[in-house]
Amino acid sequence: MSAPIPDIEEGAGRPVDAGLFGIAANALAAIGTIWIFLLMFLIVADVVGRNFLDSPITGVAEMAARSVVAIVFLQISAAVLAGRMTRADFLVNYIRKVSPGLMRAIDVLFLFVGAAVFAAITYASWPEMIDAWRTGEYFGVRGIFIIPTLPFRAIIVIGSVAALISYLILAVRVARQDDSAAKAIS
Repeated sequence: MSAPIPDIEEGAGRPVDAGLFGIAANALAAIGTIWIFLLMFLIVADVVGRNFLDSPITGVAEMAARSVVAIVFLQISAAVLAGRMTRADFLVNYIRKVSPGLMRAIDVLFLFVGAAVFAAITYASWPEMIDAWRTGEYFGVRGIFIIPTLPFRAIIVIGSVAALISYLILAVRVARQDDSAAKAIS
């Protein structure tokens, strides 16, 4: 039994049942959420150390810059499955009222374009991840602060593949809906 894709209107944020993959996507999102809190505490500790103890924490800016990208890629697949991607509601609502079939076709097209974007990101990121693994690439300043880039590059690849799969799951579900199911979610 397949649930309809959640729409931005009623039912937004209601995740699509994607079985074990949905659980994995939510686990990645949970890791991203925990990472946000840890990063927040690190930044606060750096600010306190810098302003009150005259002792900043080395590497916080570098870690924060890489962390933001990693967190986005950890959480993107769960956001896609939950129907939380940004849309122009005024246009979507009008098209759905006038022609639910047309809106379903536009939704499927949008979902396949999203899958293609994340396929391209995966394709472009894979060689960089392999190079980081082979060469032991790091960022920072040797002798002061360094951190390997491999975990961050791997998160981009894993998150891109997960988002690609999420878009494909939704594309199949939306394509299989009939017009009455499309009306039910609007």
